[in-house]
Amino acid sequence: MGWFGRKKKEEPMSFEIGTGLDVDLEGADLSGKNLRNADLSCKNLRNANLRGADLRGANLSGANLSGADLSRKDFEVDGANLEGAQLRGADLRGANLEYVNLKGADLEDANLEKVTLSVVDLQSANLKGVNLKGANLEYARFPEGMNLSGKNLRGANLRYVNLEKRNLSGADLRDTNLEDAKLSGADLSGADLSGADLSCKDLKGANLKGANLRNADLRGFTDEIEEAYVGAVNLSEANLRNADLRYVNLSDNDLSGADLEGADLEGAVGFKVKE
Repeated sequence: MGWFGRKKKEEPMSFEIGTGLDVDLEGADLSGKNLRNADLSCKNLRNANLRGADLRGANLSGANLSGADLSRKDFEVDGANLEGAQLRGADLRGANLEYVNLKGADLEDANLEKVTLSVVDLQSANLKGVNLKGANLEYARFPEGMNLSGKNLRGANLRYVNLEKRNLSGADLRDTNLEDAKLSGADLSGADLSGADLSCKDLKGANLKGANLRNADLRGFTDEIEEAYVGAVNLSEANLRNADLRYVNLSDNDLSGADLEGADLEGAVGFKVKE
């Protein structure tokens, strides 16, 4: 086939961004655009449409993305720098933000439903009012002392996340994966943990008073069956109906008023109810 009969390979549509702080992209439609390695630092992208845009390697540090639409799984941001970015109220549903730099980012009231934030450092980010339902937060690092009370984390993956001494009281943690998460000293009072995987091995000092643990899995998680230590945990008035407590060490726990109907206590040790 000659040159004129050869089909040219299609390249992603590129989009030139002007330089300087005066470039105003508020409300701009950048959906599906190729913004790879673009310098968008300190740009005004408020309410912009970035659905499906390719932002791999882009610099968005200090950019204003408040109210922007960055949703969809094909939203590409691998290696992007979002340090200090304004993302208040932004729609990031289903976006893959794995390994993205979100240091100091303002994510207040952002929709992070089903977002992948694994291995992301969120320690200095503002997460007030964020929706984390179904988010993948495996190995993510939360701000020290962050208040997660009442948060919607239903179906989220919190595997290997350090939640020691965090306030998760009243949080929606239904069907959440907390396998090997660090929960010692955490306040989980009144939290809904029904169907959650709590095979994290160490819940020492955690407060689970009034928590709903119906159908939850609290087994020890090792290659060989061994006792999981759930020592000094307040489980008073907790709903443990049908909970999997096989081979769990329940020594020193307060189970007064707890509902254990249908719970599997095979091999559990130290089981007692305080009067």
